[in-house]
Amino acid sequence: MRESGPWDADEPHPDTGRIDLGGLRVPQHPDLEVRLAAMGDQHVGIVVLDQDSTLQLQALAAPKSSGIWDEVRVKVSGTLKSPEERQGPFGVEVAGQADTDAGPRPVRYIGIDGPRWMLLAVISGPAAEGDASRFEDYIRDVVVVRGQEPMAREEVIPLRRPNERPHQTDENPNLNPFIRGPEITEIR
Repeated sequence: MRESGPWDADEPHPDTGRIDLGGLRVPQHPDLEVRLAAMGDQHVGIVVLDQDSTLQLQALAAPKSSGIWDEVRVKVSGTLKSPEERQGPFGVEVAGQADTDAGPRPVRYIGIDGPRWMLLAVISGPAAEGDASRFEDYIRDVVVVRGQEPMAREEVIPLRRPNERPHQTDENPNLNPFIRGPEITEIR
């Protein structure tokens, strides 16, 4: 077993307290606030808040044959002011300035290729240029749950709220909502 993650759900990993969000299982940290990020009615990532800095995590589908971080890194570099590739704790990452409503904000893009997935982590704010060890430790304890269903390259692995049930339950696997069920007739 490796010493740190991010982990694939199918590989051995430490059994620590994590929040189950479907496609991601993220660590519970008393000093960090975790929020789900949504696009329309689908949860597409999480945002972890630590004072004036944020960590955004998003899991993307990748092919069996190769990782996609090299391709995504080129796309990301095109969106930043003064992008710089450098070696980080998870491999090559991209740092630069992102335009925001409040002006330029320092960011670091980190991509970690796993089996049939890529975890994209974006650190922004003071931690992007300074001490990001709290966020890096958080990333090391994430578990990605890719699932077996086919997905398009770079498709977001869907998330759900911790209290939501998965779309398919084992309680009644034969339930088909499009078939008429038993009817009760009232006789008077």
